[in-house]
Amino acid sequence: MPAILPFPFGNFVMVAVGVLLIYLAVKKGYEPLLLIPIGFGTILVNLPFGGLNEPGGFLRILYEIGVATEVFPILIFIGLGAMIDFGPLFERPWVMVFAIPAQLGILAALLLSLALGFNPAEAISIGIIGAMDGPTAIYVTSTYAPHLLSAVTVCAYSYMSAIPLLQIPLSKLLVSRKERAIRMEYQPGIYPKALKIAFPILATIVVGILAPKGIPLIGSLMFGNFLRESGVVDRLAKSAQNELANITTILLGITIGGTMVAEQFLRPQTIFVFALGLVAFIVGLSCGLLSAKLLCMLTGGKVNPLLGATGVSAFPMAGRTAHLIAKSEDPNNWLLMHAMAANVGGQIASVIAGAALLTYGEMLGALPAL
Repeated sequence: MPAILPFPFGNFVMVAVGVLLIYLAVKKGYEPLLLIPIGFGTILVNLPFGGLNEPGGFLRILYEIGVATEVFPILIFIGLGAMIDFGPLFERPWVMVFAIPAQLGILAALLLSLALGFNPAEAISIGIIGAMDGPTAIYVTSTYAPHLLSAVTVCAYSYMSAIPLLQIPLSKLLVSRKERAIRMEYQPGIYPKALKIAFPILATIVVGILAPKGIPLIGSLMFGNFLRESGVVDRLAKSAQNELANITTILLGITIGGTMVAEQFLRPQTIFVFALGLVAFIVGLSCGLLSAKLLCMLTGGKVNPLLGATGVSAFPMAGRTAHLIAKSEDPNNWLLMHAMAANVGGQIASVIAGAALLTYGEMLGALPAL
């Protein structure tokens, strides 16, 4: 490659990509907690002669300790579980119905990947972008196709940060203004308070039996939630929400950035990953909206179809965006609690989808039978 300044052109391009990610995080507010570490890690690893991603380099050490072992995504899930309140979902469990069609983006991207010549392991890793759940995407990709990890991760988080840019036009395209203005009054549901304590344990057992390879994912998420809901380990719950989540996010981000080496990232394959990831997001959001639109018709206009787009895992941005769209049509329309309930359901569904792919992905020939 021709050299520009003191390093190869490809490295120069990747340094520019790192700067762009930091700009989007700082100036535009796109997922700054992760894009800033990823961007800085990208700059560091592409500076020549640093050796940060070579054996003994600190970015390679972090990768081997936290990503190759899949420890960082699991720790992130513990922190995420400690932040989630399943109460709104328990009040209106019927909103889980939106989480099913919203996961169809995974299937669409997976099938298209296979059609384009990606092997089954790569197709699964690309398909999981449609879960719209960064840690799940990292965990599944590091298991099936580690060489796609940087592309899948940056793609997933970039599109998640841009959820409003996709959700708003799709909502206005597929849902009429009258439907967007439908009011759904908030009436607190009644459920046994003990359910909040029992649910993390029950969910772990059920999903663990049905999709045992996903136990690390669902188990870590529900463990974090149990710390929150048990009511007797507030210090641990707060540490999981804050110190654990923050430190792991920093380490995970800069490590993922460290995988964005020019030779591995600047390939046509990366462009396909980003294109298929966009398809996954569009299909997932669209299927959610259309299914909710159908439910709206079946219930005589009692369900706001905007809730369909909150069945994805992009929590809590998808829920907030649906609420803001409804509020723009009617300033007195308060859809937030319903939207957050469906969004929490989407978070659970994405983890279950990841667990299913980990357990049954070998049926596609992605992994040798155990």
